[in-house]
Amino acid sequence: MRRVKKKSIAVFMASVVLVCAFPITAYADKISELEEEINKRNAEKEQTENEINEKKDELEDLNQTTEGLKGQLNSLNADLTTISNNLADLEQKIEVKNGEIETTQSELDEARRIEEEQYAAMKKRVQFMYEKRDFVMLEMLFGSASFSDLLNRNDYIEQLSEYDRKELDRFKETRRSIEEKEAQLVKEKEELDELRASVEQEQSQMTGLVNQVSGKISSYRNEISQTEAEMLQYEKELEEQKNDIANLQAQLAEEKRLSALAAKSAWRDISEISFAEGDRYLLANLIYCEAGNQPYEGQVAVGAVVMNRVMSSVFPDTVVGVVYQNKQFSPVASGRLALALAENHATAACYSAADAAMAGQTTVGNCLFFRTPIDGLSGTQIGGHIFY
Repeated sequence: MRRVKKKSIAVFMASVVLVCAFPITAYADKISELEEEINKRNAEKEQTENEINEKKDELEDLNQTTEGLKGQLNSLNADLTTISNNLADLEQKIEVKNGEIETTQSELDEARRIEEEQYAAMKKRVQFMYEKRDFVMLEMLFGSASFSDLLNRNDYIEQLSEYDRKELDRFKETRRSIEEKEAQLVKEKEELDELRASVEQEQSQMTGLVNQVSGKISSYRNEISQTEAEMLQYEKELEEQKNDIANLQAQLAEEKRLSALAAKSAWRDISEISFAEGDRYLLANLIYCEAGNQPYEGQVAVGAVVMNRVMSSVFPDTVVGVVYQNKQFSPVASGRLALALAENHATAACYSAADAAMAGQTTVGNCLFFRTPIDGLSGTQIGGHIFY
């Protein structure tokens, strides 16, 4: 069991030695990685911008096509209105023509009736004259006051017969005229019916075109809505990419600042540091406040950050100076560290981590900062902290 424990400690110490061997120039590698990532993100952003521009062009084409279809639809609707008006006019004309036909039919029936009556009356007179001819002749002969009167009566009979013939001919002519008029009206109505059928067909075709164009407009509107939704999604992605790039650029600026800081700072060896009484107690309780719930490697890492600052010429050169430097460690500002120090909350693991850090061990190389993870910040993550 002791051999296994010694082996685990040996492995951990080997990893610590490897991490401690990281030079300050590791910042250059990190900067290079960030610059490469920013270039990659910029390329993605440019691709998204191209997608947005393509969608804008597509949207413009769709809108232009839709406007053209709207103009076509307006023209078709105007034509359809004209056709409908023409059809209504034809319906009115047909109605009038039907009225004229009915009137003419009544006139024709009346003419036929009069003609038949006149023919019947004339036939009766002719029949009477034929059957009673001897009687009529004797009546005319003996009833005439004079020869002149006899001639007058004979003329009257002849005139009456002539009148009957003429009236019959006139009624026949009237009937023929009315029949011709009726035939003409029927022909005109048939022509109107044919024209109405043609206009109705044209109306049906025009209605079909209107429905077809309306369907196209509806389809293009759906495409426009879909394209707008896609463009909004691309714009959202673009905004996210811009934010990511801004975060990366901020991180790059921070890395460059840290690199410059590291470049101009002089680093002491751990052997050059003189520890004051109470440094171990202070560091162990700070580790408890910052990483009491973190794995042991994370606790060593917090202690290593404190010691890296002590070894750097740009930070205070004592543990007390580093821990109480203004606005550096939140437990100091919140009072949590004071409470921990008052009751010595540090655990055995925290003291062990403090001893390891004060001995020069590190699991995060020369990192000078740590915090909880946030988007765009990269570094060495141990437990719930990012060390950078």
